[in-house]
Amino acid sequence: MCKTATAIKLGFLGLFSLGVLSLSYGQDRSKEQRKRQSQSQAFVSQAEKAAKDGNFAKAEADYRRAVAKDPKNADARYNFGNLYVDHKKAVQSMKHLLNTAKNAKTKTLKHKAFHNLGNAFMEQKQYSQAVRAYQDALRNDPTDDQTRYNLAVAKDKLKEQQKKNKNKKDKDKKDKKDKNKKNDQKGQNKKDKNKKNKDNKGKNKDQKGQQKKGDHQKQPDQPREKKNKNPDKQKKNQGKTQPQKGELSKKQAENLLRAAQNLEKKVQKKRKAKRKKAPENPNEKDW
Repeated sequence: MCKTATAIKLGFLGLFSLGVLSLSYGQDRSKEQRKRQSQSQAFVSQAEKAAKDGNFAKAEADYRRAVAKDPKNADARYNFGNLYVDHKKAVQSMKHLLNTAKNAKTKTLKHKAFHNLGNAFMEQKQYSQAVRAYQDALRNDPTDDQTRYNLAVAKDKLKEQQKKNKNKKDKDKKDKKDKNKKNDQKGQNKKDKNKKNKDNKGKNKDQKGQQKKGDHQKQPDQPREKKNKNPDKQKKNQGKTQPQKGELSKKQAENLLRAAQNLEKKVQKKRKAKRKKAPENPNEKDW
């Protein structure tokens, strides 16, 4: 046998061996996968029973094991999400319901997952996401009136929310504008006050300078009031009548009268002396 034929024969044998190994590996893998899926479904059954009994902790733990065994188990994800919805844990439920909607193989399950996802969004007041979730649910089952009603409610809530957000935005904008205006006015008032204080400070400085300059100038002597050394005498003189201008006082009048009397006496005395010295006239006749 030639070398070429031998090589071809060995090649076929190698390919056959690889095929057998791949088939065996695929069978083992499929078997392991079916085993995990079975275990996952068993945990789902246990979780459902615990949920009905009101044992939330055990139900949560079993659903968690079910998802860990088979992450693509849509039923496990869906029921796990609903467990959180029933216990008002909307945030935790969203993850599982969204994963269910993506991996569900039937439209029925997709519809239920999107419907409940919309309910979770509504509980969180995330109305925009709720509208999209309900719309996706209706795409998978357009006949569900409950989903259609929930969609209408979500749209109304979304409009109210948008209106409130717009009003809040307008109010915030107005408040910011008023605040800036107030700050500008406050800044202007502070500026005016500083300017006024500066002007007053300069004015006071000028006044102090003028006052200081005036203190250095020689002040004229002020006339001093003559003090009366004898106040009792002054009081006594104040009791007497003071002569008016152009009139004689009583004492002056008495002095003048006395002087006149003395002068009259001297005149009379001189006349008497003359009469004694003059001779008698002999020729004077006695009529």
